[in-house]
Parts: sequence; C-alpha cells; structure tokens
Amino acid sequence: MKRDKPIIGVTPLWDDAKRSIWMLPGYMNLLKACGALPVILPFTSDPTDVAALVDGLDGLLLTGGHDINPAVYGQTRLPSCGPANEGRDTLECLLFSKALERDMPVFGICRGLQFINVMMDGTLFQDLPSQHPSSVRHHMSPPYDRPIHTVDVLAGTPLAGVVGESVLKVNSYHHQGIDRLGEGLEAMAVAPDGLVEAVCMPLRRFVWGVQWHPEFMWRKYAQQRAILRSFVDVCRQGLDSHTPPDLETLDMSTP
Repeated sequence: MKRDKPIIGVTPLWDDAKRSIWMLPGYMNLLKACGALPVILPFTSDPTDVAALVDGLDGLLLTGGHDINPAVYGQTRLPSCGPANEGRDTLECLLFSKALERDMPVFGICRGLQFINVMMDGTLFQDLPSQHPSSVRHHMSPPYDRPIHTVDVLAGTPLAGVVGESVLKVNSYHHQGIDRLGEGLEAMAVAPDGLVEAVCMPLRRFVWGVQWHPEFMWRKYAQQRAILRSFVDVCRQGLDSHTPPDLETLDMSTP
C-alpha cells in the first residue's frame, strides 16, 4: 500500500512512579502538523524486535526525559546526576544503531541530542550547575512555550539554512549537556556560555539534534516549525509527493 505520510517512531517517556510509558502531546502534534504520521514505540530490549520496528519506520525522533546513565559514556555517576532508566537507554541504543545502519533520518530533542552525542563517543556534563556554571538559564520554569535565552547559529550549517538567522531564541529545560562532541558530529548552534545546543552528522542523510524544546514553541515560532519540517521532508523522500498541511489553517485549540 502506498503512503503519503512518513511514519516516524517516537521514543516513549517513562513514568517511574506508575511504571508506565507516556507521551507529551507536543511531540506528536508537531510531527502531525509537519505532515508525518508519528507512532509511539514500545519498550523492548530485543534486537530482533527493534530491527523489525525500524524496518517499518521512515524516521526516528528521540525525545527528552531521564538522564542518560553515565556508564554509557564511560563515566562514574556523580551525586548531582539525575536518575536514569536502563530500559530506555537500551532501547535507544538499539534504535539509533539500527537507524544509523540504514541511514534513516534521526532527530533528537534535549536528551535526544545528548544520546546522539554519547552514541558517537562523546561525553556529557552530568550536571551543568556544578560542572559548567554560567549565567545562562538552562533550566527554566513554566510556561515552556517562550524563549529564555539565545543561541548563535553557526554560519554555513544546515540549521542556518533552515532558520535563516544567525541568532535564534530558544526555550531551555535541562541540567545536562554536551561536554566532548562526538565523532562525526558538527556543532550547528552554541549558547552564549559555549554549550553546544545543536548538532548534525554531515556524512549521514539526516541526523540532527537540538538541546531546546521545539515541541513547546512551534505554534508561536515559525522557525521552530521549520526545523522539524526539514526533518519530516527528508523522511518523506521516496514516498509519493505530498504537501504538508498549511500550519496557519490548522485547529490549534488542543495541546
């Protein structure tokens, strides 16, 4: 059966108290608004099952959430590091490896950016306030659909081509961040305190990550929509021609 919408797998969030997966609607609504069919992926550590999941996808979105276990990037956990989730770390390791093997488009948000970095042998600051103190507010309070600081978009990068600006206003809700940049990755945006806020993998069809949260800002800020639309457009390649819906005519009454 021919499809006119790319299917994008979205990694699930995990509720420790309820022992249950869950999802923020912003991720799903943003992808749908950009013309994709998002699906929430299950928790599994079976490599065969993960390979089957990836075979049914056109793209992969790595969401925010728990801190990554420092053991994944060869460090001992500091007291200031937040709780990790072994199941999610395992799932995303398998998913990302298979997606990379197939040259599938991948987009990472917040933790997703950090996970891409550690998968490419990079490291993280386990706790920015204690390891990378600065005046930049990286952990804002609600509402999250507003900018809290700026990032410098590096000239000549794919991100610069999409947003058309050298400075971008972003929201921010994280206490970890990139320390050593992973192999094969290039920075696309940097915060005023030097923290890398967006990356890409130039030798792959599309592997991007951003430290901020466009799933909260996309309704108000066209550049945030454009960033995710560029991802969906690459995921759509190979499908029948399809024009994404006009974002200005969509019903925005639901979150």
